[in-house]
Amino acid sequence: MPRKPVDIDITVPDLSGRRAVVTGASDGMGLELAARLAAAGAEVVMPVRNPRKGEAAIATIRASHPAADVSLRELDLSSLSSVAALGKTLAEEGLPIHILVNNAGVMNPPDRQTTADGFELQFGTNHLGHVALVAHLLPLLRAGGARVTSQSSIAARSGAINWDDLNFERSYSSSRAYRQSKIAGALFGLELDRRSRAHGWGITSNIAHPGVAPTSLLAARPEVGRGSDTAALRVIKALSRRGILLGTPRTAMLPALYAATSPDARGELFYGPQGPGNLGGAPGQQALWRPLRSAEDAARVWQISQELAEVRFPDS
Repeated sequence: MPRKPVDIDITVPDLSGRRAVVTGASDGMGLELAARLAAAGAEVVMPVRNPRKGEAAIATIRASHPAADVSLRELDLSSLSSVAALGKTLAEEGLPIHILVNNAGVMNPPDRQTTADGFELQFGTNHLGHVALVAHLLPLLRAGGARVTSQSSIAARSGAINWDDLNFERSYSSSRAYRQSKIAGALFGLELDRRSRAHGWGITSNIAHPGVAPTSLLAARPEVGRGSDTAALRVIKALSRRGILLGTPRTAMLPALYAATSPDARGELFYGPQGPGNLGGAPGQQALWRPLRSAEDAARVWQISQELAEVRFPDS
């Protein structure tokens, strides 16, 4: 008889009076994360590219939590002008941000695509878009003494930054480009905490990964040139349903939820599932994977990302 997925959960502290911003909250893990933050009393801002999906996500949250304080804003992370516009909108609202979860992403488009600004799609969206977002929101994050959690991926346990060809213009590999985007995002998240401590910004930054679970990243996505679910997703779904090693969208978001909210979570640390191979299981702290250990690489990512995203942090 197939096993049922193990019921894993964590306790979230009272978040009343706190403002949280979650990218990629219109479906999958991001939606689960936004729902849990709202259920704990946070005001949750959900920046989305697709307003229709965003409205459906809000309806889903309010069906379970009628009093949830959730709202949409426009954001296309593949456009630096869109990121800047969101930063301006939130700055004009003037409310401190206490939690930021950099969760949104795209994965493995079959053919090389570029963002509105000419960057390889995964590097530009998953990494540079979030770098720009943090830069534009930094005054609000400082005002809220925020915790920033950046969602990495189990793909980041191997691979490297393709320093000589960041945009994979000479030789494109969707999987290598995806790994690079998640390594870069994690290195940036770690460096953000170091810079905050060095310059007294008053924010903490950590990183998390979800293990492996059936989410929309590998689903049919015509906008990235994928007309049907990948074979990998079909296998992941089958294993997840049977509770074999892998997580579900709900359990997979728990490491990020823990990293973003737990009083025991700290800056410059890495959180992920604690089951075999870190594929699933209860969340907890884990050692950095080899591609994430170099402080020199992190500092290099910090500098070059600002140049490419056309933003400047106050220490630079």
